[in-house]
Amino acid sequence: MDTKLKNNNKRGNLLTVIVLLISSVGMLLFYPAFSSYITDQDQKEMRKEEQMLDMLDPILDGNYLLYNEISNETESSEVIEEYGNSRFGLMKKYMKYGIFDESGTAMLTSDESAKKLPEEFDGDTYALCVRFSFDVDGDISDIQVGGTAYDKNLQFTAEQWLYDNSVYSAASYISTPSEVQIMYAMTEQNLEAYLEQYETSNDMYAYMYVDELMQQPSFNWSVLIFTVFSAAAAFLIPQYKKRALEKDVIVDPRRCPLEIAFIIGLCLMACVRALAIMIWNTCSHKFIQIFSASYGENLNDAISLASNAVIWFVYFTVVYWLAGCVREIFVLKKSYLRERSLCVKFLLWLKNGGNSMTEEIKKLVLGCWRTFKAFCRHQYEALLHIDFRDNTNKTILRIVLLNFAVIFVISMFWMYGIWVLIIYSVGLFIFLRKYLNKVQEQYQGILKSTNQLAEGNLDFPITGDVGIFAPVQNELKRIQTGFKKAVSEEVKSERMKTDLITNVSHDLKTPLTAIITYVDLVKNETDEEKRKEYIGVLERKSLRLKVLIEDLFEISKATSRTVTLHYMKIDIVDLLKQVGLEYDSNIRKANLEMKWNLPEHKIVLWLDSQKTYRIFENMIVNITKYAMPHTRVYIDMKETEQDVRISMKNVSSAELNFNTDEITDRFVRGDVSRNTEGSGLGLAIVKSFVELQHGTLQISTEADLFKAEIVFPKRQEVPDGENETGM
Repeated sequence: MDTKLKNNNKRGNLLTVIVLLISSVGMLLFYPAFSSYITDQDQKEMRKEEQMLDMLDPILDGNYLLYNEISNETESSEVIEEYGNSRFGLMKKYMKYGIFDESGTAMLTSDESAKKLPEEFDGDTYALCVRFSFDVDGDISDIQVGGTAYDKNLQFTAEQWLYDNSVYSAASYISTPSEVQIMYAMTEQNLEAYLEQYETSNDMYAYMYVDELMQQPSFNWSVLIFTVFSAAAAFLIPQYKKRALEKDVIVDPRRCPLEIAFIIGLCLMACVRALAIMIWNTCSHKFIQIFSASYGENLNDAISLASNAVIWFVYFTVVYWLAGCVREIFVLKKSYLRERSLCVKFLLWLKNGGNSMTEEIKKLVLGCWRTFKAFCRHQYEALLHIDFRDNTNKTILRIVLLNFAVIFVISMFWMYGIWVLIIYSVGLFIFLRKYLNKVQEQYQGILKSTNQLAEGNLDFPITGDVGIFAPVQNELKRIQTGFKKAVSEEVKSERMKTDLITNVSHDLKTPLTAIITYVDLVKNETDEEKRKEYIGVLERKSLRLKVLIEDLFEISKATSRTVTLHYMKIDIVDLLKQVGLEYDSNIRKANLEMKWNLPEHKIVLWLDSQKTYRIFENMIVNITKYAMPHTRVYIDMKETEQDVRISMKNVSSAELNFNTDEITDRFVRGDVSRNTEGSGLGLAIVKSFVELQHGTLQISTEADLFKAEIVFPKRQEVPDGENETGM
């Protein structure tokens, strides 16, 4: 059994080597196609034209270097500092040059033969000729390019290229040529030598040629075909099926961790460009130059191809190995990450406890993660609860700084930043979608509350977190409260109107009916004593009707604020005592004991004496009607710096089941059964007269205790206008 397994392994290894050799040799078979592209005449001419244009750039620097050799207007150190790195120093070794004045006299030449450049410029002596003409201001007035190597189109392009780039070649502190012509010329041999040296020393062209090669279908398809062929072999060769399940193999490259295999794969992808450079140098006979070109060029090419074959063999071996690592995923399936990933193994190790140091690291990582999550949550909640009533500059600055931090991190990834940017964009999309969905949900909540208010549902609860719409929600709550109050007041007003009509009808009808009845009795009564009795009743009922009508007029005027007030200085203590004396008989009939607690000194206030008298009169009459007999009545007066407070307390003979806020309304009586005489306007008149004089009336009850408190402010002076309007 072991012998058979060893034979299978040998056959598998042999088959693997054959596959890798086929891939390596196959790539070498494509080299003629690569060489044909590299040696293609059209491509070479195109590249040569690009070089012939780019090589002209140092000539612009030469204008200033050569002119300052004869003018000495600028310090040589400054000239070297500005143009010391220019390629003109190398270029002038391959050319003739000269500076000539307007008459054609040579001011500076590379050699003696260069003095003939003005005569030989238009001839076929040189492959390249360039002439710059400078005016008196130091500006280039004319540029001419000629020579056998430049056709008419290339001459025009070169002249335009030189003119466009001349703007950027001059430094402001370097003296510029004026009223001179500067000429350059290269023979064909020198031009070819310079271009060859220029191409060799300039890496830009090497990269450009490699990029062109990598864009060719022959290169892309050849690399792709043999890469797929090598990778497929790793899946199809039976040897791998057995080896993948061998647990006793100590060293198995396919057991490489996932992360290392991934890094090697990235490096392999980066090596494709290096392989393209290798192909270019090999096909250009520049890869290995051990032997001289006279007798060893073929040997150099043979060694180069052999080296290329080895490099391709290594490349496809790595591809084969990586494919074997990928095949492990299908063999191990769900257990692959657990057995092959270093990160997963590390996380499992942490989960299982690790050691004390691991616990510290774990706590630190978890703490950092919680802090980061809390920070993100705080920023998210801040965005959801922006108060647009405040200045939003701080919020905008926070968003800009966060975005700057993210973009700064992305910029550190250089060419791979595009992938990080894609991930950031996806994350930003998910965040904005979640944020806008939440805002939309909050908006729907506030819109629902608005619709409920519009439909008249004032009991709908306006609650919930509405984020940025919280100020709107608060205003809606205020509107809801205001609407409720307005509706309640309207209902109360309607009820009061109904009560007003009912009470007025009743209170007017009662004495009026009595008057009509007794008038009939007087007409038919012959007994003089009874007639006198009936007339007395008629007089009382008439007076009762008169008082009721007067009260109606008083409350009407007070409510409409058309009462005329005559302010004067009055002693409020004396006025209250006077009312008490006048109604002393009524108090005795009601069997009440009055307890007066009044100041001994005078208290003078600006008040209307008649209206204030009526206030005290109504209050005492109200007490005599509704106080329980044989109880005490307490009347107190207290003076403060700002006002004077008068309180009256008595025990009610009836249950106090009325609303203290409504008892001062018109035709509202504490005696609901209406067993006592009264219009129900007494306290309403008191309240109106007190408020007209800028005071307040507060009614309160506790069980059967009735308490009324009147507050008059101390006013130093009353405007004259108030005597007319009462306001």
